[in-house]
Amino acid sequence: MSINSSVAGNGATSSSTTILLGRILLAVIFLLSGFGKLTAISGTAGYFGALGLPVPTVTAVVVGLIELLGGLAILVGFQTRTAAWVLAIFTIATGLVAHTGWADQMQMIQFLKNLAITGGFILLASSGAGAYSIDAKRG
Repeated sequence: MSINSSVAGNGATSSSTTILLGRILLAVIFLLSGFGKLTAISGTAGYFGALGLPVPTVTAVVVGLIELLGGLAILVGFQTRTAAWVLAIFTIATGLVAHTGWADQMQMIQFLKNLAITGGFILLASSGAGAYSIDAKRG
Protein backbone atom coordinates (compact mmCIF):
# COMPACT_ATOMS: atom_id res chain seq x y z
CA MET A 1 0.00 0.00 0.00
CA SER A 2 1.38 3.40 -0.91
CA ILE A 3 1.63 6.29 1.49
CA ASN A 4 -0.94 8.23 -0.53
CA SER A 5 -3.57 5.51 -0.36
CA SER A 6 -3.10 5.01 3.38
CA VAL A 7 -3.40 8.72 4.03
CA ALA A 8 -6.38 9.10 1.70
CA GLY A 9 -8.30 6.45 3.62
CA ASN A 10 -7.69 8.23 6.88
CA GLY A 11 -7.29 11.85 5.75
CA ALA A 12 -9.39 13.54 8.43
CA THR A 13 -7.58 11.80 11.27
CA SER A 14 -4.19 12.38 9.68
CA SER A 15 -4.96 16.04 9.11
CA SER A 16 -6.21 16.52 12.68
CA THR A 17 -3.13 14.78 14.04
CA THR A 18 -0.76 17.01 12.07
CA ILE A 19 -2.73 20.12 13.06
CA LEU A 20 -2.45 19.03 16.71
CA LEU A 21 1.30 18.55 16.32
CA GLY A 22 1.59 21.98 14.72
CA ARG A 23 -0.45 23.55 17.53
CA ILE A 24 1.79 21.96 20.16
CA LEU A 25 4.97 23.13 18.44
CA LEU A 26 3.65 26.68 17.96
CA ALA A 27 2.37 26.86 21.53
CA VAL A 28 5.58 25.76 23.28
CA ILE A 29 7.57 28.90 22.53
CA PHE A 30 4.73 31.17 23.66
CA LEU A 31 3.99 29.23 26.84
CA LEU A 32 7.64 29.23 27.88
CA SER A 33 8.24 32.84 26.87
CA GLY A 34 5.07 34.15 28.53
CA PHE A 35 5.77 32.23 31.74
CA GLY A 36 9.35 33.52 31.73
CA LYS A 37 8.24 37.12 31.31
CA LEU A 38 5.58 36.90 34.02
CA THR A 39 7.97 35.32 36.52
CA ALA A 40 10.71 37.89 35.84
CA ILE A 41 8.75 41.11 35.40
CA SER A 42 11.55 43.45 36.48
CA GLY A 43 14.07 41.98 34.04
CA THR A 44 11.53 41.97 31.22
CA ALA A 45 10.50 45.54 32.04
CA GLY A 46 14.16 46.60 32.01
CA TYR A 47 14.61 45.09 28.56
CA PHE A 48 11.41 46.69 27.29
CA GLY A 49 12.47 50.03 28.73
CA ALA A 50 15.79 49.76 26.89
CA LEU A 51 13.82 49.19 23.67
CA GLY A 52 11.96 52.44 24.37
CA LEU A 53 8.59 50.81 24.94
CA PRO A 54 6.10 52.84 27.01
CA VAL A 55 5.27 51.89 30.62
CA PRO A 56 7.65 48.93 30.51
CA THR A 57 6.26 47.09 33.54
CA VAL A 58 2.69 47.22 32.26
CA THR A 59 3.91 46.28 28.79
CA ALA A 60 5.82 43.30 30.26
CA VAL A 61 2.68 42.03 32.01
CA VAL A 62 0.49 42.51 28.93
CA VAL A 63 3.02 40.83 26.62
CA GLY A 64 3.53 37.97 29.09
CA LEU A 65 -0.22 37.40 29.32
CA ILE A 66 -0.69 37.51 25.53
CA GLU A 67 2.05 34.92 25.12
CA LEU A 68 0.95 32.66 27.97
CA LEU A 69 -2.81 32.78 27.39
CA GLY A 70 -2.46 32.79 23.60
CA GLY A 71 -0.11 29.82 23.76
CA LEU A 72 -2.51 27.97 26.03
CA ALA A 73 -5.45 28.70 23.70
CA ILE A 74 -3.47 27.35 20.72
CA LEU A 75 -2.33 24.29 22.69
CA VAL A 76 -5.82 23.19 23.72
CA GLY A 77 -7.52 24.47 20.57
CA PHE A 78 -9.79 27.06 22.19
CA GLN A 79 -10.95 29.96 20.00
CA THR A 80 -8.11 28.86 17.77
CA ARG A 81 -8.76 31.02 14.72
CA THR A 82 -8.97 34.18 16.82
CA ALA A 83 -5.97 33.26 18.97
CA ALA A 84 -3.95 32.44 15.85
CA TRP A 85 -4.71 35.85 14.29
CA VAL A 86 -3.88 37.65 17.54
CA LEU A 87 -0.57 35.79 17.85
CA ALA A 88 0.24 36.28 14.15
CA ILE A 89 -0.16 40.06 14.50
CA PHE A 90 1.66 40.02 17.85
CA THR A 91 4.56 38.02 16.38
CA ILE A 92 5.01 40.37 13.42
CA ALA A 93 4.82 43.37 15.75
CA THR A 94 7.41 41.80 18.05
CA GLY A 95 9.75 41.25 15.12
CA LEU A 96 9.36 44.86 13.99
CA VAL A 97 9.93 46.22 17.51
CA ALA A 98 12.70 43.99 18.81
CA HIS A 99 14.46 42.41 15.82
CA THR A 100 15.16 45.06 13.20
CA GLY A 101 18.91 45.38 13.69
CA TRP A 102 19.38 43.34 10.53
CA ALA A 103 23.07 44.18 10.20
CA ASP A 104 23.45 41.74 13.13
CA GLN A 105 22.88 38.27 11.69
CA MET A 106 21.29 37.03 14.95
CA GLN A 107 18.70 39.80 14.76
CA MET A 108 17.96 38.89 11.15
CA ILE A 109 17.55 35.23 12.15
CA GLN A 110 15.20 36.23 14.99
CA PHE A 111 13.15 38.38 12.61
CA LEU A 112 12.92 35.56 10.07
CA LYS A 113 11.91 33.15 12.87
CA ASN A 114 9.07 35.53 13.69
CA LEU A 115 8.00 35.57 10.03
CA ALA A 116 7.97 31.76 9.95
CA ILE A 117 5.94 31.54 13.16
CA THR A 118 3.51 34.10 11.76
CA GLY A 119 3.09 31.90 8.69
CA GLY A 120 2.24 28.98 10.95
CA PHE A 121 -0.38 31.03 12.76
CA ILE A 122 -1.93 32.21 9.50
CA LEU A 123 -2.21 28.58 8.36
CA LEU A 124 -3.77 27.67 11.71
CA ALA A 125 -6.21 30.59 11.48
CA SER A 126 -7.20 29.32 8.05
CA SER A 127 -7.46 25.61 8.87
CA GLY A 128 -8.85 25.79 12.39
CA ALA A 129 -7.83 23.61 15.31
CA GLY A 130 -8.76 20.22 13.90
CA ALA A 131 -10.71 17.43 15.58
CA TYR A 132 -8.47 17.18 18.63
CA SER A 133 -9.44 20.51 20.18
CA ILE A 134 -11.89 22.24 22.46
CA ASP A 135 -13.23 24.07 19.40
CA ALA A 136 -14.21 20.75 17.78
CA LYS A 137 -15.84 19.49 20.98
CA ARG A 138 -17.89 22.69 21.26
CA GLY A 139 -19.10 22.37 17.66
